[in-house]
Amino acid sequence: MATWAPLRSISLTPGPTRSGRLNTPKVIACSRDSSDVPVPDFLSSNWLESRKKRPFGPRLDFSAEEAVQCQLDALKYNDQPCQDYGIEVMYRFAGFDPFERSSYFGPHFDLGQFERFRRIFHHSTYRVLLSHKERKILSSLWVKEQNRFKQRVWVRGSRPEEEEVFQFTMVQRVGGSWDGYWLTESLLHDGDGFSGGLAY
Repeated sequence: MATWAPLRSISLTPGPTRSGRLNTPKVIACSRDSSDVPVPDFLSSNWLESRKKRPFGPRLDFSAEEAVQCQLDALKYNDQPCQDYGIEVMYRFAGFDPFERSSYFGPHFDLGQFERFRRIFHHSTYRVLLSHKERKILSSLWVKEQNRFKQRVWVRGSRPEEEEVFQFTMVQRVGGSWDGYWLTESLLHDGDGFSGGLAY
């Protein structure tokens, strides 16, 4: 998104006009702040402000490691500034098609609705990520030919004796509106995370 910077004052030098008289110097002062930015008619008048308040998500300048780090940070402070904000950040990084069943968590789930995605994080296996106390990167693997990055992370949760290992698989998109962005292809639990079943 382009940002508008204030324009500097421009001083015009005096010069003769067609009638031969000298012009006096003129100063044109222009400035632009967010209220001056024109908003197209088909968008609401508060569109620009709402764009600034959007939850954090993928950025073109993020490396794969930074994308994983940002997601883990969001989950660590999951309920700040509002409830399940960290899960919402994860949903923004998720690289699945909302109209197809996804293997983001391993088994094929219909994750098109945020509420279903959110419920899985509150399942006993994945809840260790929410407001976790400590984490450690165990290993990282680059698969450059496929624009993929895998990272295994050990996480100690906020509850006693709660620790798990998860594997992030990031993929860098080529083409389309997400060209160049690192998105999360899957977040897998080491082991059978859904052995007891899951009602999502």
